[in-house]
Amino acid sequence: MIAYPRVVLRPGREKSVANRHPWIFSGAVEEEPADVPLGSTVDVVDAEGRFLGRGAYNVFSQIRVRLYTFVDEPLDVAWFVSKLRAAENWRRALLPPDTDAYRVLFAEADGVPGLIVDRYGGGLAATFATAGSEFLRPTIIEALIAACRPDWIMERSSGGYRKEEGLPPRVEAIYGDVPVQPAAIRENGLNFLVNVRSGQKTGFFLDQRAARQAVREAARGRTVLNAFGYTGAFAVYALAGGARRAVTVDLADEALDLAAENYALNGQAVGPDDLIAEDVFDYLREDDTPFDLIVLDPPAFAKNRASLARAARGYKDINLLALRRLPPGGLLFTFSCSGHVDWDLHRKILFGAALDARREVQILRTIGHGFDHPLSVYHPEGEYLTGFLCRVRD
Repeated sequence: MIAYPRVVLRPGREKSVANRHPWIFSGAVEEEPADVPLGSTVDVVDAEGRFLGRGAYNVFSQIRVRLYTFVDEPLDVAWFVSKLRAAENWRRALLPPDTDAYRVLFAEADGVPGLIVDRYGGGLAATFATAGSEFLRPTIIEALIAACRPDWIMERSSGGYRKEEGLPPRVEAIYGDVPVQPAAIRENGLNFLVNVRSGQKTGFFLDQRAARQAVREAARGRTVLNAFGYTGAFAVYALAGGARRAVTVDLADEALDLAAENYALNGQAVGPDDLIAEDVFDYLREDDTPFDLIVLDPPAFAKNRASLARAARGYKDINLLALRRLPPGGLLFTFSCSGHVDWDLHRKILFGAALDARREVQILRTIGHGFDHPLSVYHPEGEYLTGFLCRVRD
């Protein structure tokens, strides 16, 4: 049995571990190992030396240890294979047969902090977000190949978590022939192309599958604005649901080019005015095209708590502009993917926007990330996507 370095907790600070929370914060730590590599695997013990869990250590982070397990077991290839197979098997059993793109494993929610794995058809996109997953990267790659049997694996390890963990970004092909051209996937019977090498997140917003289906069900006979539309997925769903027209607005020409291909893949005819490269705020202020269903799916305005107040103003402004544009009976699908904007704050932002727009607004339903992006009851911090379907009453 491997003897791992130990992190000793202060007396009385083991309660969170007993409650199965996977994070150990620096204030709970009495003794730490010296001169161990970033992300090293460590054992966490209480003040009496009793084993509590095993996880990844980062001396530079306020989250000193991210726990993989509360059992004294080796974190070897077999352990990761077991986690990956279990995670993918239950998802695959719940997904419809006409969907081949989904999240395979979602970090703490699946008991593997710092690791995110998405499937796109026969291939995988993997994100090693933390020092611990980086430290165990060779082991994890071997397990990914054995457990998921992919044709290829693309690594998309970039973003705020890597920076906070003291890690540089890494974006590279790590196994097989990763497609140079966008990869073809199917979701709920619809076809999409995904740029797994350079698209946003790992190439496609897999967490919005449930929201896209909700738009499809609500779109019949409506004119739809897909704001911050990226590669047009919400618009494709709207047209598949019988929308009279769907306009996608995004600043990135490359995204809109892929959106045009996604329309074509699904046999949907669109005109030159249906793909608009423009700032969404400016478009909603200046354009007078009538819409009776608007989708607002902006990027994360709040990257950290310090930016939360400014982000809340941005969310309020964009919702205010949308609510002013909608007719009586119009529908607004509005989202925040900022983890610092919880359901309560998002609802308050909507309240402020409705009040300033002088509109009577009803919330018809809430929409979060899809079931392949689960939330552990022991780790509520994993929730980040909040969405509301609203109806303008007057």
